[in-house]
Amino acid sequence: MNKRVYVAMSADIIHPGHLNIIKEASKLGDVTVGVLTDAAIASYKRLPYMDYEQRAAVVRAIKGVTEVIPQEQLDYIPNLLKLKPDYVVHGTDWREGVQAKTRQRVIDTLATWGGKLVEPEYTEGISSTQLNKAIREVGTTPDIRRRRLRRLLNAKPIVRVMEAHSGLSGLIVENTSVMVPKDPADPNGAKVKHEFDAMWLSSLTDSTLKGKPDNESVDITSRLRTVNDILEVTTKPIIYDGDSGGLSEHFVFLVRSLERLGVSAVIIEDKVGLKQNSLFETGNVQKQALIEDQCHKIKVGKQAQITDDFMIIARCESLITGAGEDDAINRCRAYIEAGADGIMIHSKAKTPDEIISFVKRFRAEVSADKPIVVVPSTYAQVTESELAAIGVNIVIYANQLLRAAYPEMKRCAERILACERAQEASAEFCMPIKDIISLI
Repeated sequence: MNKRVYVAMSADIIHPGHLNIIKEASKLGDVTVGVLTDAAIASYKRLPYMDYEQRAAVVRAIKGVTEVIPQEQLDYIPNLLKLKPDYVVHGTDWREGVQAKTRQRVIDTLATWGGKLVEPEYTEGISSTQLNKAIREVGTTPDIRRRRLRRLLNAKPIVRVMEAHSGLSGLIVENTSVMVPKDPADPNGAKVKHEFDAMWLSSLTDSTLKGKPDNESVDITSRLRTVNDILEVTTKPIIYDGDSGGLSEHFVFLVRSLERLGVSAVIIEDKVGLKQNSLFETGNVQKQALIEDQCHKIKVGKQAQITDDFMIIARCESLITGAGEDDAINRCRAYIEAGADGIMIHSKAKTPDEIISFVKRFRAEVSADKPIVVVPSTYAQVTESELAAIGVNIVIYANQLLRAAYPEMKRCAERILACERAQEASAEFCMPIKDIISLI
């Protein structure tokens, strides 16, 4: 009976280093490759370009591979305990750094039944990180981008979305990342990368950037130009703020336009009349649409879309208008029955209490699995992990980049006026000219 050999890999971009590992592993016995699932990969870095089934199919076709199984998490141990392989094969690149502890756990586990770790020399000149960077520079296609939001929802406990209002802000969302402790209680322990998963195309920030009020005075053609600016320089999925969606007859064309461009989802709110921003502090409360009218709009939108990837998410304003939680539950139940792919529940309360109460009731009374979107602009103290724990799927940071930019630009302008020259403002507020030139 041949020895059993285990190799784990993401296999998103197969390169000569992977082939060499499998070649060396096949010399030792029958090779089982544990292909990391989307969820396993998304737990520590960006979602892979290909989904699990596509990556597994590629690996099955490689000479020397006997079997392919899913590895559901970064930790090798569950698969090792199941298979009890004679050998685990991995390149030497994990002896130091964040994977060193994983390596030691593999060695210790193998030792319990006499298995061994075999480490072929790391293939020089090959970097998955650099290959991923090169692919991002090439770009993506509308089909690939559009379906990524559904993949993220299946792979991550919560999808993290940041507003983008221009190509430049899109690049910030695309490329910004930080390393944070995997366990907040152990700041010196293993770290994981945090980055934004998707972009929010807000009508508020788009209007503000154009110096216009957020009342749908910026037309669809103008807004789609902003979408195109961002699409041209980024690869992450986009959620579009559709305001009310307009008339049902017009919403059909908006859905088709967004879907064709590669946008992943549109969110439409249940309000009628001249739009007023939901967070605007005024005594005037915008009227909500009749439930049957909003359901009709959702139905015709779903009928208009061509692919199964595009999502129409219904935004409920009952907590904003004062109609209350019961009304919100009734409306959201009707919207889901009409075909909505998810719900956005909005609030301008200073604490997350009413959002938490609604989400718990929605999960118990309406749907256990339909995506829930929240926008913690006024209740900003709540954390992503707290939201995920109650059943929220998407958190949108809806306006922070533009809100951060305006005060700094204003202070910069004031300093130039005060000093009658740019030297002080340049030193305090501005990035070097050579950096802005080489940014793109």
